[in-house]
Amino acid sequence: MDTPQTNTARRRTTLSMPVFIPSIIIIASLLAVCTFNPKAAEAFFAAGQSWITGHFSWFYVLAVATFLIVLITIAMSRYGDIRLGADDARPDFGFTSWLAMLFAAGMGIGLMYFGVGEPMMHFLAPPSAAAGSSAGAREAMTTTFFHWGFHAWAIYAMVGLVLAYFGFRYRLPLTLRSGLYPIFKERIHGPIGHAVDVFALVGTVFGIATTLGYGVMQLSAGLHRLTGWDTSGNGFLFGLIALVVLLAGISAATGLDKGVKRLSELNLLLAIGLLLFVLFAGPTLAVLGMFSENIGNYLSSIVQLTFRTFSYEAASSEGWFGGWTILYWAWWISWSPFVGLFIARISRGRTIREFIIGVLLVPTAFNLLWMTVFGNTAIWLDMHSAAGALGATAGNVDALLFNFFDLLPFAGVTSTVAIVLIGVFFITSADSGAFVIDNIASQGNERSPVWQRLFWAALLGLTAALLLGAGGLKALQSMTLIAALPFAMIMLLLCVGLWRGLLADRLHFSRELSPATNFWNGQLWKSRLDQLLRLPEKADVANFIRNQVQPALAEVSAELNRRGLTSRVEQADEYQITLTVPQENGRDFVYGVQTAARPAPAFNPLAAAHSGRGDDPIHEPVTFFADGRAGYDIQYLTRQEVIADVLRQYERYLLLAQSSGTQLLNSAPGHTD
Repeated sequence: MDTPQTNTARRRTTLSMPVFIPSIIIIASLLAVCTFNPKAAEAFFAAGQSWITGHFSWFYVLAVATFLIVLITIAMSRYGDIRLGADDARPDFGFTSWLAMLFAAGMGIGLMYFGVGEPMMHFLAPPSAAAGSSAGAREAMTTTFFHWGFHAWAIYAMVGLVLAYFGFRYRLPLTLRSGLYPIFKERIHGPIGHAVDVFALVGTVFGIATTLGYGVMQLSAGLHRLTGWDTSGNGFLFGLIALVVLLAGISAATGLDKGVKRLSELNLLLAIGLLLFVLFAGPTLAVLGMFSENIGNYLSSIVQLTFRTFSYEAASSEGWFGGWTILYWAWWISWSPFVGLFIARISRGRTIREFIIGVLLVPTAFNLLWMTVFGNTAIWLDMHSAAGALGATAGNVDALLFNFFDLLPFAGVTSTVAIVLIGVFFITSADSGAFVIDNIASQGNERSPVWQRLFWAALLGLTAALLLGAGGLKALQSMTLIAALPFAMIMLLLCVGLWRGLLADRLHFSRELSPATNFWNGQLWKSRLDQLLRLPEKADVANFIRNQVQPALAEVSAELNRRGLTSRVEQADEYQITLTVPQENGRDFVYGVQTAARPAPAFNPLAAAHSGRGDDPIHEPVTFFADGRAGYDIQYLTRQEVIADVLRQYERYLLLAQSSGTQLLNSAPGHTD
């Protein structure tokens, strides 16, 4: 019998209402228009896509290029050594297991749908080469590589790195708003953070719905091929969506995570098996040669492809550009919270360099191999044995994969395997997508009730169904393009936040203890604590130089002179003093102390006690030397500790003077004022 506590637990929610309510209003408004006025919705989607491609295609191009450049720069810099977690953190998964999971992340409905479809469509209508020619085939594969290569995974890697870095290193919630913490600080918990999550949630819903739309269209075409059923009506498509959502819901409600994991592993094996079958059943040697050439063409033209906007080409090329490249960038951006969260969760303990190289290389390599095996085989068959038969059916992309299998042995078996693959990808995408959306709506809360995941899974299915009914895949694509635009802008802010976070990280962990710590024995600790908590003024520095530094330097100078060395102490004013030991054939030894000012910190433990000081700077006694090295604050040293610091620097000076390796710098003349 259920207890009141059990019922309360079942009814509880972890949804963040400032995120949930605006998101639902936006999604519901769009879906209502699709339901009650599909013609108006279709016109809206077409106009929206046309307006965005006409006004913001340049923005998408530069944004995606920025993500890739930022990642490569970080990986090549010293920041690449930073771990996603504490300095002593180690990866949760072995390197091989981690690579395997990244490999799995690179698979999905998209590869099944576009593996044959995109290369064939580019081959028949390339952006610049002659259609159906060898040059067209080459350009078709280079373009496909571009759409499925480093740029796609740079988008995923950027979001994943931000989530992993701020979640595991800064210990902030595993949500996108955390990536803006270096910019907005605690304001990320207010309207700014809510807006980020709203855009991420809406974009993710429509991005996943688009993918589910591709899947259901291809699944229905495959079932028609195998069974002869009439799958062309919306009723059948909606029924398929309902079935998939039901299975995803059962997975979420009954905790069949292990079962889905085993299905996913089986799916991966089936995908690899299908890939190998196509490779060896088709023109194997030709395809392997094309794979090598495809990689060379892609890498040699990657800069030109990255920044290409067709601004100098005809309007037809501009239309191709908006319908392919810009749509792809929007699709990847809308999927980035989904894939980014997955790769972030499995990457705790890795260095940033490992993360970037692994995420950019491993899934990309598999994507490119898949596209070569399926795409080049299809093009080769169409140019040689099929005599254009495959190209003649390329307009029906949903069935193109199954038409392709008809040209190879065991078409029934391979089509059945493909349907199983698409079906399992469909289920796992809906289930995992519901989890990620719930994570966004709950601000990273991992203890959400099951009913929330069921709700999001149902919403994904409903969104895909209504958009398919309103305008088919065109409506899904247009909605993705529209929803991804604001999130692309947020991702650029995430780049800024990540860079600031890395700078602060390096400064924080490279900060050494105060030089006073080297000498202090713990005596007079109350006076020391008082110094630490005070904001020193210029007069305090003058008193310190007069009472501690000047007597210490005078004592050292007197002892040096007693031992036959020439030295002098010079005080320019009450804020600067210098001990000099001249060296006839080299640089003089100089130990000086001067007053330096710096801005007051934004926070001080005793800020309330000094609230009347306003923005006055802090003054500190800082050392300076003849060789131009950076000085350091010595305000906490006693007279004896100042003497010890002078002797430490003098010992360093003597050791360097005896070293042949530093002779050039040591022989430079010293200058004292």
